[in-house]
Amino acid sequence: MKQADPAVAGPQAAIQWRRVLTLTVSQGLSLTGDYVLLVALGWTAVQLGGAGAITTLMLAGTIPRALTLIFGGAAADLLGPRFVLLRTTSARVLLLAGGAVVTLTTGWFWPLVVIAALEGVLLGLASPSSSSLMPRLATGDQLARANSLFAMVTRIAPIVGSPIGAWMIATGELWHVMAAVSVTCAVSFVGVAVVTRGMTGGARTPGENLLRRSGDGLRLLRTYGRLRWLFVCAFCLDMAFGWPIDVALPLLVDGRGWGVASVAVVVVAFSSGALAAGALGALLAHRIPLVVRLVVSGAGIGVGILLMALMPSVVALATVGAAVGLMAGLNGPAIVTVYQQASPKARIGTAMSMLTLASIGTTPVSIVVFGALSAVIGITATWLVCGLVALAAPVAAVMALRQPVPTEEPAATDAAPTPTTGRDPGPSTVAPGPDGADEHAGRPLAAAGLGT
Repeated sequence: MKQADPAVAGPQAAIQWRRVLTLTVSQGLSLTGDYVLLVALGWTAVQLGGAGAITTLMLAGTIPRALTLIFGGAAADLLGPRFVLLRTTSARVLLLAGGAVVTLTTGWFWPLVVIAALEGVLLGLASPSSSSLMPRLATGDQLARANSLFAMVTRIAPIVGSPIGAWMIATGELWHVMAAVSVTCAVSFVGVAVVTRGMTGGARTPGENLLRRSGDGLRLLRTYGRLRWLFVCAFCLDMAFGWPIDVALPLLVDGRGWGVASVAVVVVAFSSGALAAGALGALLAHRIPLVVRLVVSGAGIGVGILLMALMPSVVALATVGAAVGLMAGLNGPAIVTVYQQASPKARIGTAMSMLTLASIGTTPVSIVVFGALSAVIGITATWLVCGLVALAAPVAAVMALRQPVPTEEPAATDAAPTPTTGRDPGPSTVAPGPDGADEHAGRPLAAAGLGT
């Protein structure tokens, strides 16, 4: 008998825990490998060319990924997540295995740039498909639990992967790392093959193609008010947190004479808070009111960012950082869940590509904008500005919840009281379409990603 598509399973399959756990474990192992590789590549680049080399390497990975996201979303909707993920994951296995051979035989820097660029392209194509899997495996209020469980993995991966990468590159060579990560990627391939069995692509209308549908993301944001305000919410949070964590935290610590170990203490405290929130959400997200997870936690993040700039000691800064992490661990999965439930099913891959872009695209913008501002008004004052930007997120979240839920997608059982009659006009959902939170590969310190 042909297996039914999980997206259309009956009410008794509100959450398919076996598949959710398989996806979470396999993707978690792959993501841990990504952080191992990220640290090893960064250290190698520094050894070969200093700060300029590592900047070049990071841009080579992030720019192609951002540019290919829009095509990845359209491909997920047209071809299905199984088709896209099996091909991009297998291509990554071959790329990393080939990269191990290349780095074994040469010590040049530019092959690493090429590998990083190709890796960015594959991740950009795969991210929307990966983000469209969880709604096929969990529905209603159970989707929040599944996304919280996956968010736990995104917190654990950098904590585990980064020191392993440092140890491997310190005791071995880069080709060892690439070979090892190709194995973790191969495990992810097996997990994806198991989880996506029976999943198909969406319906295609006459004259429709990948290029034509690649612009649907902006049209969805323009048409669906709930998606638009959730996008703004995620954008504000990631914009506000990119510069403080990636750039300002080391400068703030150095300026107050606390020592470099203080940076690690704050980052670990933040990650621990987010990890605890992920565990809480996996168990009880369906029992915590949505307004708490989405609006109250967003306000807590903004207030916490403001307080972090004013803390007089490392202990106080780490304590507030842990509280911000706790709020972020509740807020991120809530944004993803509500966004997924509000997306038209036939366009969920395209919709998720925009949410991922809100995360990936804001980090370099945040660094440039707030970095320039800090040169004028100083580190502490600019950090306070970031907190004010973050406080715009809960306002956007309230606006999102005030928008009607499209009638094609059943309202979440934990949704805050909002009008459920009427609908946003927009693309019709002609077929059950193809997440979980995106894996945020390529964002070292912002791995705990606030918005998504």
